[in-house]
Amino acid sequence: MRGLLGAAAIGALTGLLAAAAAIGVARLVAGITGSAGEPVIAVGSAAIDLTPVPVKDFAIQHFGSHDKTVLLAGIYVVLALFAMVIGILARRRLAYGLAGLAVFAALGIAAVETRPFSGPGDAVPTLVGVAAGALVLLLLVRAAAAPAARRAETSPPATEPAVVPPRPGVQPDEAGPARGTPASGGGTAGAPDRRGFLLTAAGAVALAAGGAGAGQALLSRFNVSTARSAIRLPRPAVTGPAPSGGAELAVPGISPFTTTNGSFYRVDTALSLPQVPPEQWRLRVHGMVERELDITFDQLLKRPLTEADITLACVSNQVGGPYVGNARWLGASLAALLREARVRRGADQILSTSSDGWTCGTPIETVMDGRNALLAVGMNGQPLPVAHGFPARMLVPELYGYVSATKWVVDLEITTFAAQKSYWVQRGYSTRAPIKTESRIDVPKPLAQVKAGRTPVAGVAWAPHRGIDAVQVRADNGSWHDARLAAVPGIDTWRQWVWEWDARPGLHTLAVRTTDGTHATQPSRRVPIFPNGATGWDTVTVTVT
Repeated sequence: MRGLLGAAAIGALTGLLAAAAAIGVARLVAGITGSAGEPVIAVGSAAIDLTPVPVKDFAIQHFGSHDKTVLLAGIYVVLALFAMVIGILARRRLAYGLAGLAVFAALGIAAVETRPFSGPGDAVPTLVGVAAGALVLLLLVRAAAAPAARRAETSPPATEPAVVPPRPGVQPDEAGPARGTPASGGGTAGAPDRRGFLLTAAGAVALAAGGAGAGQALLSRFNVSTARSAIRLPRPAVTGPAPSGGAELAVPGISPFTTTNGSFYRVDTALSLPQVPPEQWRLRVHGMVERELDITFDQLLKRPLTEADITLACVSNQVGGPYVGNARWLGASLAALLREARVRRGADQILSTSSDGWTCGTPIETVMDGRNALLAVGMNGQPLPVAHGFPARMLVPELYGYVSATKWVVDLEITTFAAQKSYWVQRGYSTRAPIKTESRIDVPKPLAQVKAGRTPVAGVAWAPHRGIDAVQVRADNGSWHDARLAAVPGIDTWRQWVWEWDARPGLHTLAVRTTDGTHATQPSRRVPIFPNGATGWDTVTVTVT
């Protein structure tokens, strides 16, 4: 039993080292060639596309911005288990292990080739990586098998005496060691081969680590951070209102009126951030238009730019959730761009595509109704962060991000909703999705302990492009009380609010509701995220001491 367990452990280690070498070499080749075909990233991206909507919502709610890290960790765990099985099988028969690596290669190539904008050359990192993994597997299997083979060669046949009779004239003690026994001063017959296995394993570790490290260093040359930092945004043709102190309530813990770039939520399907050099970026406008446009980044910066405060929300945001933020954006008018392209009659959708192939469908009528629908290049006075769409992204007030806010946008096809479906619409989400009227309690936090007496209950409310007219708060199903509202520069932003609560000792539940500029009040009944956003009253339970 101990021998079987030892053999299985060596086999599992063999498979792990072979897989690690394959991944490391694949990353090195991707770094050398500049290919987007790194197999682990491709498999992860394919997994995101194939993930059922309930699983996706679960991941976002429980892991937030770490959902991609969790996904990658899960992929590596599955790969490790698969590799260990390959190694154990290879110890029995090498062909089994090589067949397992062939399956690994097929899955990697399939994932790479099904990615948008992929080319035949993107399969090269996977092929070279698997070839390196096969070589490592072969060397390790041979090194691990050598001790057993040598013992078989040195062991006497079953019918042969264990002791060789002395030759005539030679005393028994001069006859030398019996066949099959260790020579004097030596170890076991397999010892040198164990050292050989360990040396081969060390070489595999070095290959995996060196390949991965060098590949990552080479891939970093495609990082656009330096190019982004060199950009100087032009002054806007339409300047946003000067910041007003009235937009900020002096309540510790309340969400600030302007969300910093580093704190702004990020929800997207990009497993690795697209690195689009601004000098290579181009926006194509085509489809149902009289005049196709092809715009460079320099040309985009020379267009009249508008500065506007706009609140953006993700459809994956639960009631009271964190996936909403407000920023000051700078961008060119999308409506002006469409007028320049001259949209044909019958078109009703802008199908926008990001550099990594993600698609989004936006109603043309919404873009053209006079709101600040932007092709944004700036965020809070800086060029767009890479995580938020650098060099350019779309932004349309009132609409959830999945139908309005394409990051790393490179293509606008003017079409119809009947003709084409965007990424999330294909997965059952609604075609048209205005952000629902919502409010959130920021202070006090759920399950907080607060002191009795006058206690501020505060938070934010939002209904982009409709505005917030009123916010009401109540405790323990009592009467509703009007909250005091902060000033806002327009109807496209969220609005801070505060209510002074006379807190008494005990366990209490606070609830908030808001009324937007169309006199529609936030409903009490909670509805789930799918298919067009959650709603309902936000509540928190606190203990007053």
